[in-house]
Amino acid sequence: MVKQRKNISRKSRSGKGSFKNRARARKINASTSFETCSEQLSPFGGLLALIKFFDLVDFQEIFHFAYRPPSRQPKLGHYSMMVGILMLLFIGFNRIWHFVYIRLDAMLCGFFRVTRLPAASTFWRYVDSLGINQANSLLKVSATLRERVWQLCGLRYARIRVNIDTTVKTVYGNQQGARKGHNTKHRGKLGLRPILGFIEETREYLAGKLRKGATVSGKEAAAFIADIKNHLPGCVKEVLLRADGEFMGWQSVQAAMQAGFDFIIANRGCTPIFDAGGWYRPWKRKAIEFNSCIYQPGGWGQPCRFVAMRIAKEQKKPSTQLQQCPLFEDDRYTYRVFCTNLAGSAHWIITEYDKRADVENLVGEAKREGLDMIPSAKFKNNYAFLQVVMLAYNIWRYMKMLAQRSQSAHASKAGACKTKTLKDIATNTVRIARLKLLFIAAKVVKDGNRDKVKFSIHDTRTPEMFSFLQFLDNRRTQPKPWLEPGILSQRFSLPA
Repeated sequence: MVKQRKNISRKSRSGKGSFKNRARARKINASTSFETCSEQLSPFGGLLALIKFFDLVDFQEIFHFAYRPPSRQPKLGHYSMMVGILMLLFIGFNRIWHFVYIRLDAMLCGFFRVTRLPAASTFWRYVDSLGINQANSLLKVSATLRERVWQLCGLRYARIRVNIDTTVKTVYGNQQGARKGHNTKHRGKLGLRPILGFIEETREYLAGKLRKGATVSGKEAAAFIADIKNHLPGCVKEVLLRADGEFMGWQSVQAAMQAGFDFIIANRGCTPIFDAGGWYRPWKRKAIEFNSCIYQPGGWGQPCRFVAMRIAKEQKKPSTQLQQCPLFEDDRYTYRVFCTNLAGSAHWIITEYDKRADVENLVGEAKREGLDMIPSAKFKNNYAFLQVVMLAYNIWRYMKMLAQRSQSAHASKAGACKTKTLKDIATNTVRIARLKLLFIAAKVVKDGNRDKVKFSIHDTRTPEMFSFLQFLDNRRTQPKPWLEPGILSQRFSLPA
């Protein structure tokens, strides 16, 4: 029996240094002693993957080409200041003063090659110098970054769906641009009303802007729709635009037609006339009817197609034998009407529009990532900060897309890790992605006169993190698609 125990102990020790090594049982109680250590530790070990991602897509090159710097000249440079704010948002802190919590982080200090990051007031003064010009240049940075990530992931969507929606940012105090508008949660309070556009296929942010708290005008909606084509990758040829009733108007419809977009816009204010005999039921078991017509509202330049669905209202059972019947036919139904230029049956078009509902989840996630945070009382600062927040949001989207590809690339290899922590990560929220790709403890050490990042072998996420890091290293050594000549789908090319 004694020899068998020795063999078992040797077998357990043979796995030292591997991911299958067993941890010894610890005894932690109230009387456990504590002390400090000399190693540099970081709770954000996943930042190494972000640093490799920046090098993979040549983010610094994109930034210097597309970014329009403000007049302020920071000591660390515009690139370091902006990347510092992006990393702050990437980690999950959405206030500028939250830099006090990460000033001494080993990963961040090692990336910027400093012993400690600048004070939070330094980053705040830089945010205070940003304006609308910097916001527009950040949209160009996002557009170029999007095309490069699509090429790395092999995405060649010829047709995409763009969902547009507005949201409300309630403000407190005297801030520029705040107006009393449509705010369902805080009636009568001042707020801002940004416009956001998302791509359904990749769930990434396409374009947007910060607005005053009033309702979107027809001219402003038309200008936003016309600007969408300036942010699309070169492979995209067709766009289906879906928007709610706030964008309903001839100016918006005309802008979509001139841009060559297909569109489905919810009706608000128009009263098209439908043929009473044209209602049909595609599903016999459901009391839903559909119809379509060609109608030209007053002030519109040409007639357009309107599709509608109606659902019978539930009639209350009378308490007596006397019952008053509805006077008009419309009182018996609930209607939904849409304006579109698509051909096809009315029920198919409305079903296509209903898929737009997912944009509410994306807007809510963006607000939790920092879109609700208003750092300044100046409208121009908040205008630029919105684009910084959405750029960090897109970087998380791209990290998840690449992590998903690394998972599929290593799944077929012999000896691949059996853990599936990155499985279906592209569909997870950013909050879940942080738990899988960022909040991994790491130690920064000096080994052989070189800095090295070490991860724990007892963490179940370490094997997948190693696979992801190796995937990024392999991609960094391969030729980059945007540098190859003759790519017809490339639109945002940097000068040599």
